[in-house]
Amino acid sequence: MKIDKSIIKELSDYLDEFNLTEIEITEKDTKIKVSKNNVSISNQPVATSANIQTGNENVSKKPNVKSGMEITSPIIGTAYHAPEPGAKKFVEVGKKIKKGDTIMIVEAMKTINHVPSTADGTVKEICVEDGHPVEFGQTIIILE
Repeated sequence: MKIDKSIIKELSDYLDEFNLTEIEITEKDTKIKVSKNNVSISNQPVATSANIQTGNENVSKKPNVKSGMEITSPIIGTAYHAPEPGAKKFVEVGKKIKKGDTIMIVEAMKTINHVPSTADGTVKEICVEDGHPVEFGQTIIILE
């Protein structure tokens, strides 16, 4: 079996970009699963698998330094910037908000959860794109 290393590299990049712990892709009879510590590749008909260590452990990474007050997601789900498609966004970069204002909604299991601001401030950065998944504790907004 020939392994396309570019797919593994691309999936590894997604782990960092979306702050995930693992990601899996299936094409025909090949399944590739990449997690923070290993890559697993298996062919379903043969029912074999191999663990491959990625070379990311030796690569020095710049720490992701963020200044300001971070507001994190209280739950796992899909983040939305507005109450419905086409509606006005809850917050935008540069907008002043108060503690308790809804900054985003996170949909989990068909339930809409309003995420309130935990502090007063001005929105410096929105860290998650509209309609993208978020994990518990992931930074979603940074305030000044």
